[in-house]
Amino acid sequence: MPGTRQYTAAMAAAEPSDAQNEAPAIAGDVALLVDLLKLATFIGTPMREGVAEPLGLTSTDLRIVLALGGEGELAGHDLSEIMGVPPMNVSRAITSLMQRGLVEPGKDKTNRRRKPVRLSEAGKRVFAQTIPAMDSVGADLFKGVSQRDRDAFRRVAASVLLRIGRWGN
Repeated sequence: MPGTRQYTAAMAAAEPSDAQNEAPAIAGDVALLVDLLKLATFIGTPMREGVAEPLGLTSTDLRIVLALGGEGELAGHDLSEIMGVPPMNVSRAITSLMQRGLVEPGKDKTNRRRKPVRLSEAGKRVFAQTIPAMDSVGADLFKGVSQRDRDAFRRVAASVLLRIGRWGN
């Protein structure tokens, strides 16, 4: 499986070499948060290798295509916030996707200064191609995980995503 060796090497490098270097044990919500951070970090490799690269996209391109395909028209600053990617990177990716004919300007009739973009017809076709590619990645990553555990994971993820949306309020 592509990327497995990178993950294993990275995890092994993070392990202490002897008892003196061991970090304090973590448990509870902190341990869950650390696992979530690891998942967020390492999911990029299978998504890049299994979805983005076969479709001729960079990881940032893929994230923009997925965001626009799922949310509809969005401005660059919205994409930057949703994706947690610096505005300059989003701007460059949007320009590249426009040059490739995958993204086109949208229209915000209530705010002429806002410059939303949307998927073009070609972009919608690429978005449609991401679904079977992600299905393949998901089938591999969730192999051996029961449907009950998958359903529970999805419920927990939805609950955490809801809380993240209200963070700081």
